[in-house]
Amino acid sequence: MTGTDRSAPEPDRTVLLCAPFAGAGPSFFHPWRTLSAGRWRVVPVELPGRERRILETPYRNVVEAARNSVDDLVAELGEGARTVLFGHSLGAVLAYELTHLLSARDVRVERLVVSGSPGPWTQRERRATGLPDEEFLARVEEFAGFRHEALDHPEMRELILPVLQADCEMHENYVPSTDEPLAVPICSIRGAVDGLVSAGEAHEWEKATTGAFSYAEFPGDHMYLVDHGREVLDLIEAQSAEGRRRGP
Repeated sequence: MTGTDRSAPEPDRTVLLCAPFAGAGPSFFHPWRTLSAGRWRVVPVELPGRERRILETPYRNVVEAARNSVDDLVAELGEGARTVLFGHSLGAVLAYELTHLLSARDVRVERLVVSGSPGPWTQRERRATGLPDEEFLARVEEFAGFRHEALDHPEMRELILPVLQADCEMHENYVPSTDEPLAVPICSIRGAVDGLVSAGEAHEWEKATTGAFSYAEFPGDHMYLVDHGREVLDLIEAQSAEGRRRGP
């Protein structure tokens, strides 16, 4: 399922399909609909355990999450829709798996934009999974460079913590479903002072495609995109326009 208004698909407008980072829901990307100024039909991936699906059990496996989401996403995108996928951190590997699945379903995926993530074959050595609650939250805060204020409220923490733990588990235990690279161009982005993902690790995504590869940095740390949504959209638009001019 996705967090959209279920309006009729608009095949003449490129869809920006956005996969969330750990603990996030589709509402994180709702402001991007305004920031896109009509350039995109922004469709967030809505995973179980949050927002409208809060009563559902969250996934603990990225490949399972992608496979169980793809049918709804194909229906949501509509026939012939041009699609760009974006994902940050956990969302990057989820978007990578979805790109494989959507491409196999003849969806017109123009580009994969991965953010704040090492290449898909990189094992994550710095882990939070399995730690006691307080240690887990401290480790996640260390990784992300910030602490969500909702975690300081007992009622909200009770709702958010299990989802965040499940998301971290499926991210830290992620193993790609295939060793085959994509034919889709990939753009890798990171915050310039990201202490979790180095520039070298972000460049590892070049091995995940037989198509074009590009790399960009924005000011900030691992969660740079909180303050740079408009700039990210501008970059995606510029690269997409350039790709269409070049043709197949």
